[in-house]
Amino acid sequence: MFDIVAKRYWFFGLSLLVIVPGLIGLAIWGLPLAIDFTGGSLLEVQFAGAHNVQPGDVKTALVSFGYGDSLVQTTGAAGDGVIIRAKPMQDETKAQIVANLAARYGAATIVQFENVGPTVGAEVAQRAAGAVGLATLGMLAYISYAFRRVPHAIRYGTAAIIAMLHDVAVVVGTTALLGHFLGWQIDSLFLTALLTVIGFSVHDTIVVFDRIRENLVHHRRAPYEAVVNHSIVQTLDRSINTQLTVMLTLLALALFGGLTIRHFVVTLLIGVFSGTYSSIFNAAPILVVWENNELVNLFRRRRSEAAA
Repeated sequence: MFDIVAKRYWFFGLSLLVIVPGLIGLAIWGLPLAIDFTGGSLLEVQFAGAHNVQPGDVKTALVSFGYGDSLVQTTGAAGDGVIIRAKPMQDETKAQIVANLAARYGAATIVQFENVGPTVGAEVAQRAAGAVGLATLGMLAYISYAFRRVPHAIRYGTAAIIAMLHDVAVVVGTTALLGHFLGWQIDSLFLTALLTVIGFSVHDTIVVFDRIRENLVHHRRAPYEAVVNHSIVQTLDRSINTQLTVMLTLLALALFGGLTIRHFVVTLLIGVFSGTYSSIFNAAPILVVWENNELVNLFRRRRSEAAA
């Protein structure tokens, strides 16, 4: 049987190895905000001889003008127009872009062109953060209540939240690195992806914890560490198979789904992979560390060594 719990500090170290560079990048460069957060220019163009214009093709055309991270959506019943939300655009650049699109799709008419504010303002972002905070407290309370018959029930809720924060840190840190090195930007879909990752993370963790709760009843005389490891191994196949199905679907979407959703899908893919890892290798081992008072004993040993 795999002894995952015995190697818990190796897995904790691997998590730090992934998280720390992203957090450093986040502190240095910050998050690469798209126009959903910063505002910019809105350009709506109608084409005379085009049907079913593909947003991905339009985004490809915008790359040469330095607007590859613009948001593009089609308009009209026949898909013969596009709305482009981009960073601030000068009149000269606008004319060049419209001329390029006209060469591709036929005679172009500018329906509107204006500077717009952010669709996700600071107040909305703060409310979203507050909602996540309240949801976190709610999950902590619910998990603690659901495991109330298990000794130290609040530890299960706390460990689940720590694993969730691990996944949030992985997603946000990776996004900061991708933004700096690859020019990716985050839009309103990033918030959707992040909330989805939080849901996946907590759900998978609860599955493992529920098996621990059952095994504590059936194996009352077994050491706590052995029960936790046995529970992880029992749920390992289920967790991997379930999440692998999701990840393969996301991988297919990332490869063949087009540019318009690629950043969103890749963010989900990173988060789901991190959630699977943290549920198996972080959340449950944290319970063992807590049960054994390993951190307290470590600090006591360090103080004793320093005093000596």
